[in-house]
Amino acid sequence: MTQGRPLLNRRLAEFGTTIFAEMSALAVRTGAINLGQGFPDTDGPEEVREAAVRALRAGHGNQYPPGPGVPELRTAITAHQQRRYALTYDPDTEVLVTAGATEAIAATLLALLEPGDEVVALEPYYDSYAACIAMAGATRVPVTLHPEPSSGSYRLDLDELRAAVTPRTRLLLLNTPHNPTGTVLTREELGAIAELACERDLLVVTDEVYEHLVFEGEHLPLAGFPGMRERTVTISSAGKTFSFTGWKVGWVTAPRELVSAVRSAKQFLTYVASGPFQYAVAEALRLPDSYFDEFRADMRAKRDLLADGLERAGFRVFRPAGTYFVTTDIRPLGESDGFAFCRALPERCGVVAIPNAVFYDHREQGAPFVRFAFCKRTGVLEEAVSRLKTLAA
Repeated sequence: MTQGRPLLNRRLAEFGTTIFAEMSALAVRTGAINLGQGFPDTDGPEEVREAAVRALRAGHGNQYPPGPGVPELRTAITAHQQRRYALTYDPDTEVLVTAGATEAIAATLLALLEPGDEVVALEPYYDSYAACIAMAGATRVPVTLHPEPSSGSYRLDLDELRAAVTPRTRLLLLNTPHNPTGTVLTREELGAIAELACERDLLVVTDEVYEHLVFEGEHLPLAGFPGMRERTVTISSAGKTFSFTGWKVGWVTAPRELVSAVRSAKQFLTYVASGPFQYAVAEALRLPDSYFDEFRADMRAKRDLLADGLERAGFRVFRPAGTYFVTTDIRPLGESDGFAFCRALPERCGVVAIPNAVFYDHREQGAPFVRFAFCKRTGVLEEAVSRLKTLAA
């Protein structure tokens, strides 16, 4: 039919079925507790869910919403950025609502990159980064976050970051709080990144979807640093903060020229999405600070429950400063191949995890590390911890 030519274009040939689909299917087949994919097993605030119901019944967003997003949500996003971070954006020209953060990333990279451009990204990284860079015809340049067993965390080597920037570098792609390592970039690290971006005239795309899940330190948007507002595309979403991941409501905030460019690409992806849910997320962003504080405290307790259990089971644990994932080192258990370990784990003790190597270009760097999600009900985590104890036997 195609005279032997592969059906999938060569830009995407390295990307097959995601590890998340594979491991979730394994969880279903074995009846294992799925701590692999990062989605909550309970819904978010009832008042936000009811806001979506009201919007549906009132006919708000049941047809195509405005291309940039409904005005109520764009206004709520700018109010949130101002209240939380003292960042001012025009809701009419400097905000774009997207089908989740994943579409925001795709539209931004497709809009801003030319074939041959280089993108420096922190490794390990969310798998869609690599795919979107490839779709844009650009080249990814990983800078590896290094595990520090003595401190129980991962850190960025700023000298390595600086050395990775070449005359072909178009932009830096950052994620803080960082998935999967849980690293929260410090004020000093972000300041050095800002200086580098200004010095080399780079654009920066920041994925900040875990902005409200910081347990140690603080979340500091890079756009707030000197010289960065005009060159930074900030991306966030409602899914992680409000536990409605299926609604797929994300957004971009950036100067008018950058938002216009991203919208040019976004309009040919989904065009628009999530109409009624946009009205509900507008209400969610106006929740009092007590909601965000209680949400973070609940996730911190779940982090500690799972991390403590993993340590008792024999893992070396990198306790995250942010996100809702725990990275572990399996070598104390006599293992070194994360793929083999994760594929066997459901049969061994009825728990599913994700091998971190899938988030690396340098697969050997991530080989002995495995990620567990703790955005689950406390009872589920307690049962998972009980099952994992058999590894230490």
